[in-house]
Amino acid sequence: MSLSTPDDQLKQFKVTQHYLLKALAEYPTLQSPRFLIICGSGLGGLSQLLREDKPKVSLDYECIPGFEVSHVPGHAGELVFGHLGSNSAPVMCLVGRFHYYEGHSFFTNTLPIRIAKLLGVEFLIVTNAAGGVNSDFKPGDLMVINDHINFPGLAGQHPLRGLNLDSFGPRFLPLSDAYDFELRLKLFNEAKRLGVTRPIHEGTYFYASGPTFESRAECRMMKMIGADAVGMSTVPEVIVARHCGMKVLGLSLITNSVLSEKPASAKLASQNCLVDQHLVDESKGMACHDEVLQNANAAADDVKLLIERFVSTF
Repeated sequence: MSLSTPDDQLKQFKVTQHYLLKALAEYPTLQSPRFLIICGSGLGGLSQLLREDKPKVSLDYECIPGFEVSHVPGHAGELVFGHLGSNSAPVMCLVGRFHYYEGHSFFTNTLPIRIAKLLGVEFLIVTNAAGGVNSDFKPGDLMVINDHINFPGLAGQHPLRGLNLDSFGPRFLPLSDAYDFELRLKLFNEAKRLGVTRPIHEGTYFYASGPTFESRAECRMMKMIGADAVGMSTVPEVIVARHCGMKVLGLSLITNSVLSEKPASAKLASQNCLVDQHLVDESKGMACHDEVLQNANAAADDVKLLIERFVSTF
């Protein structure tokens, strides 16, 4: 869905907001969540942290006006409201996100962010599965995002393209502070207190629109321009969240290492009389979505622990 004018867009936001407030009418505290948590590939279990002794409401995306159904494995497609942490902070969890590569517009992809703002959300916690571009990053490591490269955005595919929604934020938005320093510091401090042994890095997330995994040459380019991890989500949501005035914490789970070495040379093979093509295995180290989900599941407990503790500090 793509609506042409700010008035049309605001009408859609109001319709969605009205639906959610009605669905949550029995639970006033859930009508005003403080945190929005976006659960990336394989990290849908984050919603299971919500306190069982407090009200919890789960809504299928297909029932919510303006929402689309996620068709990506590892993305359940539920909006869950509940309370998280020792302080019972009211939160809303997107268990599965919408992706640009699914054919959705950026308006659709980021609509939940605008709705969260209308409900009163102050903080966005966004998680994702990402490929490790930095050679020091290994599958199973975590990376706190401190900056990003919006590659589609540099080419004109930007979530704020079109007439500006002045009621949410400015036309020209600075993003030098997109990932809040105090939130990042708080997460690292809580990781130390918890004694998390899994490596936690800090670095730059490269947004590629997907759905293909990156070519070898593209991975070399990403390394050259300073990317530490690469994924197919997150940045559009972060940009719109900052446009709405939310503070953002981003966390990537490194699920695979990108393949950046040049492919085997057929020319050299021919010159060396290497005619058996089976001696060259170009699939070695190749990324696949099953690997992404397996590694995400393996590290999910640490991610859940960190986020629960982080929210409890507010």
